[in-house]
Amino acid sequence: MAVNMSVNLCGVTLKNPVIAASGTFAFGRQHSWFIDVNQLGGIALKSITPEKRIGNPPPRIAETASGIINSVGLQNPGIDGFFSDTLREVKALDTVVIANIAGSRIEDYAAVAERLNDAPVAMLELNISCPNVKLGGASLGTDPKSAAECTRAVKAVAKKPLIVKLTPAAGNIVAVAKAVEDAGADAVSLINTLPAMAVDVRTRKPILGNVTGGLSGPAIMPVALKMVYDVSQAVSIPVVGMGGIMTGDDAAAFMLCGATAVMTGTANLLDPGASLRIIDELRCCAEKANIQDISALTGALEV
Repeated sequence: MAVNMSVNLCGVTLKNPVIAASGTFAFGRQHSWFIDVNQLGGIALKSITPEKRIGNPPPRIAETASGIINSVGLQNPGIDGFFSDTLREVKALDTVVIANIAGSRIEDYAAVAERLNDAPVAMLELNISCPNVKLGGASLGTDPKSAAECTRAVKAVAKKPLIVKLTPAAGNIVAVAKAVEDAGADAVSLINTLPAMAVDVRTRKPILGNVTGGLSGPAIMPVALKMVYDVSQAVSIPVVGMGGIMTGDDAAAFMLCGATAVMTGTANLLDPGASLRIIDELRCCAEKANIQDISALTGALEV
């Protein structure tokens, strides 16, 4: 039985529900050496800021039980660098491209969004949830009022559907989700990494150069599932789920909890072909359940 794997996200058709998460997928010069990246449902680009950022000092990655802690710090060439360098690779893609935008102030987000209006990207993802930067990032995403203010400012200038990426560090992630929905968000994605740190007991120093970072991987999946479920029950806009997805069954679990689509992150760092494997496993999961349309999984959890 052939399964229809396509999904509709904010009026944009994805070939399948699996999107490579921002900052985890080098679609041009690295992952494309190993796989056909155009088979993905979508690719979320690495965060774009108004100015070039060199990121945080090394070490930037620390392994931990069932996950990794990263402290890259939004390293990117800035919006000018995107147009001069990255844009060539983006134009060559035959899949949905989502531009992830970040900044230190609300004005930064709006400025980058406006610059991207004529770029060949289908959607924007508002990164107000990164725990690895000194200014902006999660500080905007933890408060419903500031999250809504940032969303409203971007929606005022953006011509693309807007996904707002939520942080698990928010005291009430449902309240933040409802606030950005009221402010005009077309969808929400969650969860970003959990604030974390690692310590070398021999040197008595933090392992990461930035001291703290963000935890991702299978360790955070139970938390992510709960938050996706809670948010999907509270909002009427689509939810994109992420947090430790390593298999097709993991992806199916997020969809059952209410996700329209999912994002894969840590899995891409461990295995360049992980996302395509997850797509195949998700298809097999649907076939075994006699599901003809993968979208039927969304919100089908029996409680």
